[in-house]
Amino acid sequence: MLRSLLTMASTFSDRKFPDTLVLFDVDGTLTPARKSIEPEMLEVLKELREKVAIGFVGGSDLVKQEEQIGANVLELFDFCFAENGLTAYKIGKILSSESFIAYLGESRYKKLVNFILKYIADLDIPIKRGTFVEFRNGMINVSPIGRNCSHPERAEFEKFDLKNGIRKKFVEVLKKEFPDYGLTFSIGGQISFDVFPQGWDKTYCLRHVESEGFKTIHFFGDKTFEGGNDFEIFSHPSVTGHSVTSPQDTRKILKELF
Repeated sequence: MLRSLLTMASTFSDRKFPDTLVLFDVDGTLTPARKSIEPEMLEVLKELREKVAIGFVGGSDLVKQEEQIGANVLELFDFCFAENGLTAYKIGKILSSESFIAYLGESRYKKLVNFILKYIADLDIPIKRGTFVEFRNGMINVSPIGRNCSHPERAEFEKFDLKNGIRKKFVEVLKKEFPDYGLTFSIGGQISFDVFPQGWDKTYCLRHVESEGFKTIHFFGDKTFEGGNDFEIFSHPSVTGHSVTSPQDTRKILKELF
């Protein structure tokens, strides 16, 4: 009985539009930045899932997705793509994954991280906290202020960064310093940017759904500008992209579409 239910869920034949998939960025799209999802959004997702297959694709690891969306996040979505899909789940079952270290090699990885930490040490910004480089399975996340900053400090740094281009300049330096590493540098959220192999951006998650037969794939994201971490999937030829400014904006567009 359980096996037949999973088979039906995996083909999405029980949905009103079984050949449609809707994917979401997390920060700034489903949730306020680094904050918990609101009850209104959970209700909209529940109703949407009756009509189409749904999934999220975020740069953070699954632990952070659970913190923001809920401990039952794997049950709320048909597809869960953490770290751009390098860690992936379908109907709660884990799919194949990749390793940033295996791709780059320990020696080159160490050289990259050492350079990043030295650059941050010499960086003159109003405050610095902790966890400047966060290692994830498929990437590293670099934060000039440090990921341990408070929400008010996060907001202040975002304003400072918009004015002074701290992250943008940092990325340009890394591109020049490591041109042969085959890396992509993607600015996202309020305080950091991701570093990962070329092709391991959010379009990576599409590899996991190629065999599902979806005729339409929608994507909602807030960093859809060139250089933002939603740009590649937002502009992908197989995807209908929607640029949003907040979870409220996401709900508004969803109601208009579905």
